[in-house]
Amino acid sequence: MRTALERLTRLVDAPDRFEYSHAELRETQLAAMNERFQERRRRIKLLDRRATDAGVTEIDSREDMVALLFPHTVYKSYPESFLIDEKWDRLGKWLGTISSHPITSIDTAEVADIDDWIDRLQGAGHYVSCSSGTTGKSAMLPASQRDMDWSRRDTVNVFAWGSGVKPAQDRRMIGIAPTAAVPKNLVIGAAQQAAFGDPGKERFRLPIPPITVGSLTTMILLRKKIAEGTARPDELADFEKTSAARQESLDRALVAAAEALVEHRADKLFISGMWNALHQTAVLVRDMGYSPNDFHPDNCLYVGGGLKRAQLPADYQEFVHQTFNVPPERDFQNYSMQELNSGMPKCRKGDRYHVPPWLVPLVLDEQGDALLRHDHGEVEGRAAFFDLSLDGRWGGVITGDRIALDFDPCACGAAGPSVRNDIARYADLNNDDKIGCAGTVDAYVRGLS
Repeated sequence: MRTALERLTRLVDAPDRFEYSHAELRETQLAAMNERFQERRRRIKLLDRRATDAGVTEIDSREDMVALLFPHTVYKSYPESFLIDEKWDRLGKWLGTISSHPITSIDTAEVADIDDWIDRLQGAGHYVSCSSGTTGKSAMLPASQRDMDWSRRDTVNVFAWGSGVKPAQDRRMIGIAPTAAVPKNLVIGAAQQAAFGDPGKERFRLPIPPITVGSLTTMILLRKKIAEGTARPDELADFEKTSAARQESLDRALVAAAEALVEHRADKLFISGMWNALHQTAVLVRDMGYSPNDFHPDNCLYVGGGLKRAQLPADYQEFVHQTFNVPPERDFQNYSMQELNSGMPKCRKGDRYHVPPWLVPLVLDEQGDALLRHDHGEVEGRAAFFDLSLDGRWGGVITGDRIALDFDPCACGAAGPSVRNDIARYADLNNDDKIGCAGTVDAYVRGLS
């Protein structure tokens, strides 16, 4: 007999996975969260500390789970001195406080840099992915091989559902995004290529060096020094030189992307990227004299991430769609984040992001301290989720996003919960983002590590 957890996660390949209503899922999700809690409590140090302090021994209600959610900042709670001073053993100990599996001891005597450290961890079965860190310190998220396998399946399924594109290996893949070369991103890219890409047509990637965790971290630390006024003149000069060189490299790469799109305009295209780069490339294609009539009529678009504070015209989406002749039903957008294992694809009719059965949505007050009670209709507040598919770390996270969650059926016909397409970050709304428990939890982690 399958457990509650198995009944939900086995739906990853089910065509009707978004057809289950909140009422149908509620009790099974509650049982599955308790199952995961009992499995993980003694294995994740921070979770055990949180449960002890809150007096939680069983998950009998969604309110019980709120006290056990980790703020997204916990994955940035490592002391920066561990990176600056290259204390890899200490960084590994910190990682162990938030991992579901013991961090294997690795030889750190000759670790060259953080990229080398992450490679060695991967060799021991620990996959560390990092967020972009565009507004501060980069998050480090431990994952397992099971998580990599899940992402490989999930990314193909959500794209096929959200775009209507079948994984028929009949498209030329065009990637227009300088993405971070972290395990999760690499797995997703390879899975999409294998499922949708024509094996006889080479995939186009931007001709720029990969963005590694090391390069991200170096720039983030230097930005902080600059903001604090502690950067040396030589560091400032190097920052300006590196930034200018990277911008020139990106500008050249986007020209190459525009040329590749024009060259292969008769092919059925799978175009992926972020809105800023996609819009810039579309402008270049238009400037070269090409219009939607020059492109294949069944192209599709995979948009990852938000605007990342880029300033674009009000009609940027329509401009990109029209330039590359992407039909409205072939525009795929996905609500997710590095902290989660799963995606929430936007439907083609209701313009809403749909939550899969194994991802439990929780809407909290702005401080992230209390659950806003709701069983039907729409509720707005701070997004939190419990991802039952996560294996390498705890599945409960409080995000920095303000969302509106609806438990009523969507206009597309799907009965499951969905998120309105106006997601905003509290940091952008308030010029700050304060989660009530974040300071306490970060202090826990520093104490445990």
